[in-house]
Amino acid sequence: MSFEHASVLVTGGSRGIGKAIALRFAELGAARVVIGYLRGDAAAEQAAAELKALGTEPVLLRGNVASERVAREVAALGPLDVLVHSAATGVIRPALETEDKHWDWTLGANARALLSLTRAAVPSMRPGSSIVAISSLGSTRVLDNYVLVGTSKAALEAVVRYLAVELAPLGIRVNAVSAGVVETGALAHFPNRAEMLEAGRSRTPAGRLVEPRDVAAAVSFLCSPDAEMIRGQTLVVDGGFSLPA
Repeated sequence: MSFEHASVLVTGGSRGIGKAIALRFAELGAARVVIGYLRGDAAAEQAAAELKALGTEPVLLRGNVASERVAREVAALGPLDVLVHSAATGVIRPALETEDKHWDWTLGANARALLSLTRAAVPSMRPGSSIVAISSLGSTRVLDNYVLVGTSKAALEAVVRYLAVELAPLGIRVNAVSAGVVETGALAHFPNRAEMLEAGRSRTPAGRLVEPRDVAAAVSFLCSPDAEMIRGQTLVVDGGFSLPA
């Protein structure tokens, strides 16, 4: 599998799963990897240094992924071969403790952003290009305090299906990867983090937690010619966690 000369954009690419995806494409020969991030300049600069060490040109794109400014900057990047929407945020609270502004923020960044980024990028994308969104098991399963993020991920997967059909005549594939429990900094926002990790370790038939590199490998596969006939699907990468009753 090679992405030699490819131009790649990974939102949320400065840390966690997004960073693993960015590095994966660099290892596979991408010429340019654009990292989208909201805050944390030091982490973004560290990721850029790691990309450069792999022989890839790093580009940093800072800002709210759902904003019009970021969409304009994405459009100005020129042709992308791969667009990965890995950035995610949200308010982790019980449903009755949420507010409308929490809904707007979470749905905007996690679901609507995919649509706005696609509108910005597709006019210059070539046939054979791919778009991949990072989802989670909360799109179909009920997790504690996850009503807003889970709903946003369900919406994200719906957007993926619609885009897959609409962009197919242009030769652009659209899919999603749904990750299981992955130990990244994002889990720090969950009040039940310890319980989630323990459940992940004990319930996963594969015998270990999913790692960012596992998700990155699935993303690169979906962007490869081997996945030509996979369209509008959500590939679950959870080591079998969601299978037992």
